[in-house]
Amino acid sequence: MNFKWWTKYNSLELLMITLGCAIYAFSLDMISIPNGLADGGLSGITLIIRYFFHINLGVSTLVLNIPLILIGIRFLGKRVMFYTMYGTLCLSLFLILWSHQTIIKPLPLRHDLLLSSLAAGVLSGLGIGLVFRYNGTTGGSDIIARVGQMKYGVSSGKGILIMDYVVLFLSLSYLDFYHIMYSLIVSFILARMIDFVQEGPNRAKTLLIISDKYEKITQLIDITLDRGWTYLNAEGGYQNDEKKIIYLVIQPREVPQLKQLIKSVDSKAFVTVLDAHEVIGEGFSYERKRYHISLHK
Repeated sequence: MNFKWWTKYNSLELLMITLGCAIYAFSLDMISIPNGLADGGLSGITLIIRYFFHINLGVSTLVLNIPLILIGIRFLGKRVMFYTMYGTLCLSLFLILWSHQTIIKPLPLRHDLLLSSLAAGVLSGLGIGLVFRYNGTTGGSDIIARVGQMKYGVSSGKGILIMDYVVLFLSLSYLDFYHIMYSLIVSFILARMIDFVQEGPNRAKTLLIISDKYEKITQLIDITLDRGWTYLNAEGGYQNDEKKIIYLVIQPREVPQLKQLIKSVDSKAFVTVLDAHEVIGEGFSYERKRYHISLHK
């Protein structure tokens, strides 16, 4: 493989993938297994194998990933699969490491399975989320989830959640229904954490405002919120008249104030509020900033 594309950022990616694998493996070895919680995806299958055949998680993870890696090479490309093979190897090694080290003891929380579920979900989601954020996977169902994300636009968290439910159903072969229900909590929190880590905490709200009094509304936005906006030229679908759409990105906490502002100017204004998971580029800051542009069709 040609490594001429390698940069300092690629080194950072490998470092964060390593950290993510370490956190995920710690969650499995120190929380999920000691407290009788199942896991989803390939890790859940390795737990089933461990119960019936007493094979170390790291070994079974490495072996089962071989055919999935071959599939990933076809769909994801060599560079992504280099990261995947690295992540798979890291996860396998950390699973072996955490299970054999004697410095840190497992967390026995059987008396409080809810606390165990919350801890396992947060840590596992944090670990896998870091791996995904820096363009890697830990193999297994992560490869399938990444293919689904790239080919079909399904978020990694949702893809993993679906596969987790299937594996958790199979886990009924060695766990009772009581523990499986708590394992579902782990899978749900894990999926939310993956999306949270990938998308980042700095979320915003996008508003599309249609009003004949758009000039007055933007004037008050400037004075009251000190936010910039963009005018989009549009055409009414019923009367084919020209319209101005105000395109605006603000903090979530500013939405109630803006809605009240719009209502005070035009109670019939059409307003759409959308989630913006991440805002990049000039023209928006999580600090208030003056910036005005106008786009024309």
